[in-house]
Amino acid sequence: MIRTRAKVDFPVEQVRRFLEPGPVVLVSSKWKGKTDIMTMGWHTVMEFSPSLVGCVISCMNHSFQMVRNSRECVINVPTTALIDTVVGIGNTTGAETDKFHEFGLTADPAEYIGAPLIRECHANFECRLFDEALVDEYNFFIFEVVKAHVAKSPTYPATLHYTGDGIFSISRETISRRSLFTKGV
Repeated sequence: MIRTRAKVDFPVEQVRRFLEPGPVVLVSSKWKGKTDIMTMGWHTVMEFSPSLVGCVISCMNHSFQMVRNSRECVINVPTTALIDTVVGIGNTTGAETDKFHEFGLTADPAEYIGAPLIRECHANFECRLFDEALVDEYNFFIFEVVKAHVAKSPTYPATLHYTGDGIFSISRETISRRSLFTKGV
C-alpha cells in the first residue's frame, strides 16, 4: 500500500521545485564572432521525430539575442563535476565576460551549426531554431536537434536538477520497468 501524507498550502511561485523537467544544461551560442554560454533549467522535450526541444531564454539574458539572431545553439549537458562552473556561468553575463575563457571550458567546433560544443560536458546537442512563434510573447524557442554527441559512458550520468533557492538535486539512480512497457519508448 502506498503511504499518503498530509498536504499543506504551498507558494505557487515555488512549484518549479517539483516540476523541473530535466537536467540543468549549458546553452552555447555564437553570433558575429562572439560566443556565450548560459545556464538553463527551463526546457522540455516536445517531439521525438523530428527531435524537438522547447527552451525558455529570458529576453534579459545576453544569450537571447545571440540565439535569436543566429537561430541556433548547442544544448550541453554537464555532470555534477561541473556544478560550480554551472553556478558561476549562471551568475555571469556574457556581455562582459568570455565565459569559455573565464571558466576554463573548451569550445569544440560543431558539425552542422556555428555555435561551439562544450567539450567538458557529457552530451552536446546541436540545435537549429524550428519554430519562433512563441518567442516574442513567452521567450519560448522551439529547437530541432540536428546532431547529438554523447560520451560512451556512463550511460546514465549524474546530472544536476535545479529546485530553486540555490538548491540542486542529483539524478543518477535508475529504475527499469522496460518489461512493463507496451508501447514504443
